[in-house]
Amino acid sequence: MARSSSASSELRRTLGVGDAVVIGLGSMIGAGIFAALAPAARAAGSGLLLGLAVAAVVAYCNAKSSARLAAVYPASGGTYVYGRERLGEFWGYLAGWSFVVGKTASCAAMALTVGAYVWPGQAHAVAVAAVVALTAVNYGGVQKSAWLTRVIVAVVLAVLACVVVVCLGSGQSDAGRLGIGDSGGVGGVGGVLQAAGLLFFAFAGYARIATLSEEVRDPARTIPRAIPLALGIALAVYVCVSVAVLSILGSEALGQAGAPLADAVRAAGVPGLAPVVRGGAAVAALGSLLALILGVSRTTLAMARDRHLPHVLAVVHPRFQVPHRAELAVGAVVAVLAATVDVRGAIGFSSFGVLAYYAVANASAWTLDSAATSRVVPVVGLVGCVVLAFSLPWVSVGVGAGVLAVGVVAYGGRRWGARRWGDQGR
Repeated sequence: MARSSSASSELRRTLGVGDAVVIGLGSMIGAGIFAALAPAARAAGSGLLLGLAVAAVVAYCNAKSSARLAAVYPASGGTYVYGRERLGEFWGYLAGWSFVVGKTASCAAMALTVGAYVWPGQAHAVAVAAVVALTAVNYGGVQKSAWLTRVIVAVVLAVLACVVVVCLGSGQSDAGRLGIGDSGGVGGVGGVLQAAGLLFFAFAGYARIATLSEEVRDPARTIPRAIPLALGIALAVYVCVSVAVLSILGSEALGQAGAPLADAVRAAGVPGLAPVVRGGAAVAALGSLLALILGVSRTTLAMARDRHLPHVLAVVHPRFQVPHRAELAVGAVVAVLAATVDVRGAIGFSSFGVLAYYAVANASAWTLDSAATSRVVPVVGLVGCVVLAFSLPWVSVGVGAGVLAVGVVAYGGRRWGARRWGDQGR
């Protein structure tokens, strides 16, 4: 009987390196690059590219730490599992709580981005419809999700390539707009760090590869290859797009742009491409939402297995081999948020939660090897996560810290209740 129960919560390993890379890219090359450039430019001025470099360094450290840990612990849950195994149950719980609440907010933000681009007047209704549709896709199996993500990534990369070619090939392009001589000025150290924190939102998708570890073939080999590869491709795309858009708009105009990539192609003299860019943004947001729901549901499954979330969610569908109850629960919560919240508030809160999650990942990776050289990357990653988290707008920091505190109180209450009932049982 116990064996059957265990089997009912195990996932099937069907994803190879290519599938894992595509899922990571679908999470990273999403709406972030279409939306994050403008607020980052407002914060950093012409220090935008420096902010991108800082975000990339922190993301690289996080990716390396996540890849090492995922190879050792190839189970669904990502840093929730790593923190529990390396640092103790509380730290695993804190990472899982940070991920679930932070990425649930990200799901709502991505759904609202779809709505804003597809039908601005009915953004909330479109967002809810997108959540329902993609939850249904995920319910059908992870291979279907990987196939759809591959199509989405191809479309978005094609659109971004058009933006880069049009901007850099335009007579309006000016390399002088890339440097500190730009009239937008440099936002100082604080501005560059805040820009890095905002741009980190566009890098964080490689965690999806780690949270799907239990569905990856030969995870000890596949995950360490897939995570750096996905991150490297995303970084190359972001650098090309950032340089192209800056060369047309400059940091000052970019900071004021409502739809920066669409504005850039208009300024480059090809206004007919703007609707295509808007469509690409909507498709990109759908790709991010698809991969986010995958990752959040898998972490929910792992936490439900350990009864940190309702144990009824720790069930895998016998036919589709997906955590269907967790997926339906996540989809329902995201749909409610998408119908009610503001996209900017969701993104700010999400960034804080994700950085807290990666801080635990780096602390966990620090324990894998006592050699000083092996600990450089997790130390840099940990410090970077903390600095970027507290460089975000103070509203985001306050709300994020408050929600994490709620999770800590819930954990403490559960442990106290378990001890009390245990004592009474004796």
